[in-house]
Amino acid sequence: MENCLFCKIIGGQIPGDFVFKDDRVVAFKDIHPMAPLHVLIVPREHISSLADIIEAKAGLVAYMVTVANKLAKQNGVADRGYRLVINTGPEGGQVVQHLHMHLLGGKPLDGKLG
Repeated sequence: MENCLFCKIIGGQIPGDFVFKDDRVVAFKDIHPMAPLHVLIVPREHISSLADIIEAKAGLVAYMVTVANKLAKQNGVADRGYRLVINTGPEGGQVVQHLHMHLLGGKPLDGKLG
């Protein structure tokens, strides 16, 4: 998508601090981290939100979870615990209209992330 921030990061037009890349997804550090570990896992394919996932694409979300689990292990938070979040739509807190999953960890996470 021409004006999508995450598509521009994936395409290299905007820099990103990447921690993982493959042919299906990328993961990069959030520029406004809410925890010591705050990584965004983003599909390369532009899908606007979780609400746009159809049955044929459901495996992509599961794959995003496996990437998050791998990154949690690599960053030493898998055994202590971490949070995965997908915000969907304006009332769900989605700011960038490109499906993405937040991986948060490295501190106790209560209902407040700030």
